[in-house]
Amino acid sequence: MRAGSDHNTLLVTERCDQLCIMCSQPPKKTHDDRFAAFTDACLLAPERSVIGISGGEPTLFKAELLELLETVLGKRPDLAFHILSNGQHFEQDDVERLRQPCYQRVQWGIPVYSADHISHDQIVAKEGALARLEKSFCHLLAAGARIELRTVMLSDNYHDLPRLARYVATRLPFIEHWSLMQLENAGFAKNRWDALYVDHQQDFAPLGQALDHAILLGLDVRLFNIPRCSVPQEYRRHAMASISDWKRRYAPACAPCHERDQCGGFFEWHPKDADLKVVPL
Repeated sequence: MRAGSDHNTLLVTERCDQLCIMCSQPPKKTHDDRFAAFTDACLLAPERSVIGISGGEPTLFKAELLELLETVLGKRPDLAFHILSNGQHFEQDDVERLRQPCYQRVQWGIPVYSADHISHDQIVAKEGALARLEKSFCHLLAAGARIELRTVMLSDNYHDLPRLARYVATRLPFIEHWSLMQLENAGFAKNRWDALYVDHQQDFAPLGQALDHAILLGLDVRLFNIPRCSVPQEYRRHAMASISDWKRRYAPACAPCHERDQCGGFFEWHPKDADLKVVPL
């Protein structure tokens, strides 16, 4: 918990019930329960911090997770949380609990990789995952939960992004925003990079069409982990300064860029021989 950083994230477990083909934090079968220590750490966080929670899959330990959130937010109403979850474990019984006012300071970052059930399930390596996720969305909607939808761009789903945009707009219009993300060269993706990575500069059309659909249909859509200069001017306002400070680097050519402070740059471990071509703005 770094006092000077806006990017503090707690890795609450390394266990997960999915095995995503590009997972940057490959799961482990073991789990060390540190929720008491995490609670103490959160209570010491700088004022008005947004604390990230990640895994593994945090909701595998849903009771402990919700207790942490309620304890911390009850004592520190200035704090907020952003939780990365595969969304597989929300039930009808959770709805009343998640309606408590404190959960309005919690945003759930939940991934959907394709509008096609088979494709999504293959990417996360879990049969029935999208169908189960749709049930969870019903419970989260009933609870008034705040949701960020997340989609990593892969060779497996890139050309289907326009269809996914229509799915999100028609089936999930209650989300706060939709984050489209470039691939991180870590974990499982490191050894599958050539097969999974899509260079959006070489073929921007599928991403551009998805953005057009999302914008036309009123979605708040954002591009994460993508340098601003690699995006056509008309879409550049959607490119966020998004990579955590400890993960971020810039190419030498970025030094004179006037928009560097607004740009996410590259992942620290992005392959140097595969860097996107940068043009300082």
